[in-house]
Amino acid sequence: MAFGVSLSLLSLQARNMNYLTLEHASLSYGDKLLFEDISLRINRGEKVALIARNGAGKSTLLRLLTGQFKGEGEHFSLQIAKGIQVGYLPQEPEFHAGWTVLDAVFEGDAPPLQAIRAYQDALLHGKKEEELQHALAKMDETHAWDIEARAKEILYKLEIKDLDARVEHLSGGQRKRVALARLILSEPDFLILDEPTNHLDLEMIEWLEGYLSRSGLTLLLVTHDRFFLERVCDRILELDGGRLYAYSGSYSDFLTKKLARHENEAVVLEKTRKLMKRELQWVRRMPQARTTKSKARLQKFEEIKEAASKKIEQQTIHIDIKGERLGSKILEAHYLSKAYGDKVILKEFNYKFRKGERVGVVGPNGCGKTTFLRLLTKQLRPDSGSVVVGGTVKFGYYGQEGLLLEEDKRVIDVITEVAEFIPLAKGQKLTAPQLLERFLFDRKQQQVYVSQLSGGEKRRLHLLQVLMQNPNFLVLDEPTNDLDIVTLNVLEDFLLDFPGCVLVVTHDRFFLDKVADHLFVFEGKGRIKDFNGRYIEYREQKIRERKEQQQLLQAEKKKEARSVSATAQDSASPVADQLSYEQRKEVRRLEQAIARLEERKQAIHEKFNEPNLSPETIAELSKELDDLQRQIEEKEEAWMELVG
Repeated sequence: MAFGVSLSLLSLQARNMNYLTLEHASLSYGDKLLFEDISLRINRGEKVALIARNGAGKSTLLRLLTGQFKGEGEHFSLQIAKGIQVGYLPQEPEFHAGWTVLDAVFEGDAPPLQAIRAYQDALLHGKKEEELQHALAKMDETHAWDIEARAKEILYKLEIKDLDARVEHLSGGQRKRVALARLILSEPDFLILDEPTNHLDLEMIEWLEGYLSRSGLTLLLVTHDRFFLERVCDRILELDGGRLYAYSGSYSDFLTKKLARHENEAVVLEKTRKLMKRELQWVRRMPQARTTKSKARLQKFEEIKEAASKKIEQQTIHIDIKGERLGSKILEAHYLSKAYGDKVILKEFNYKFRKGERVGVVGPNGCGKTTFLRLLTKQLRPDSGSVVVGGTVKFGYYGQEGLLLEEDKRVIDVITEVAEFIPLAKGQKLTAPQLLERFLFDRKQQQVYVSQLSGGEKRRLHLLQVLMQNPNFLVLDEPTNDLDIVTLNVLEDFLLDFPGCVLVVTHDRFFLDKVADHLFVFEGKGRIKDFNGRYIEYREQKIRERKEQQQLLQAEKKKEARSVSATAQDSASPVADQLSYEQRKEVRRLEQAIARLEERKQAIHEKFNEPNLSPETIAELSKELDDLQRQIEEKEEAWMELVG
């Protein structure tokens, strides 16, 4: 069937104007229906999340809305408001070969970015004087001089520090963060984001939350981060069984309303089945001679039969795998140390794991969390210290490298290579096909090649590979990336009931709070703190400590400023006797003004430590800081002229 798009541009009018309207969209891949006759509207200022199971078509729908999708499907109507700038963050962003990080960030349609490129072009290629002057005027007009400083601030927040690095040499996660920085810097009216929190550490996610929560920003995103959904979004769209359901409110509102929908569907289905039974009795009593009336009723019966045979998909995965027995000695780390050159990953880490522990590992990107897991599982040798693994311990390691699945194998073959069946809790067994079904791979999809699976489906398959080994110590390195919320919910429940030990690295705060009993926190310079509590409690404690430190620092600065002022007055007193009354008055006024400016300067420095600063606020504070420094220098010079 031909793929067609009817695109009309709408004018901006009312304050709550419509930014995007999609009507009557359908799409299938072969026999697989992604969505059928769906419609949606997004208005200015709305923050909308799209959620669905892996492979349901979330990313495809986003590409369709941004004109990135090329394929076959039904004709549909897409309307985008005239005059708005749409910014799109795909799961796998692409850049031109040879670009540096700054080249990639300044590539955009925003007027300041266009002005920067024109200015750089005029400088590099020796354009005529009038062209250079025009470029300079555009830089002034669009306030582009502040953009480079702002770009560096955003990249610093996203842990991209080598601005001259070529993008093709960056990791996939770093490229995603560069694309995110470019998008934020271009300041689009309407943001469409596909898994924006992937490859961000916890502090980056909280900073991004603050940016996206700004009023007036219009947003459509796909994410599995439930804290993000709860704190940022005011409407949720669920793609389920090819249909699109809309729910107003946060993630918790969505859960309540979805439950009510399922309960209502169950009631309707039960009524339909009762009606089918009555119609079935009539069909069986119906005479052989078919009248027009009886044929119509028979046709109606077929419709009722089809409706009654529908199943309400609960989308649950049952994981009741029995782990092997753990002995008294489990896993012991004795004064482990590890460094790469000057970078210290671990310094004399000492810990003994106990039965049933569930530990979360947190820290910024690049601090060495994966290295830590590999040391504990003896995949890496420490520089000093030792790891002792109990004789009954059987590790189940879920990591990034596990995604290297053989693309030319069928799903069922990938699993049966690990085991034909696994033991369950009550002496029962579960075959590989049965387990695959419980992980949402039906019998038909089990025959599909791995190459045809989505990224999230491959992760689900890899998780199943790990569990098929029947481990009693699970080590999970970022298991939440690209997994859908359905899988995450059931994985959480499984880990809570898992009889063995769990060690998990994740940036998903909801997952971390639900699963982990305590945390290993990377605090820098090889130090790991064992925090006895949930992540949300750890963050609250860190915020309190930071505020207390800021208050102490501010008090010390004020004390120092008073001391300096008193010393200055004492040293100036012989001179002051030679000054007129008006001059002495001016000296006091300047000293008071300098003290106020220094106090404000200190307050701005402290403000930069806050985790949720928006790029706009950073730019404004930077500009104010420059202005304050200029005023301080002017007043100090005036003071020196009077008393010098």
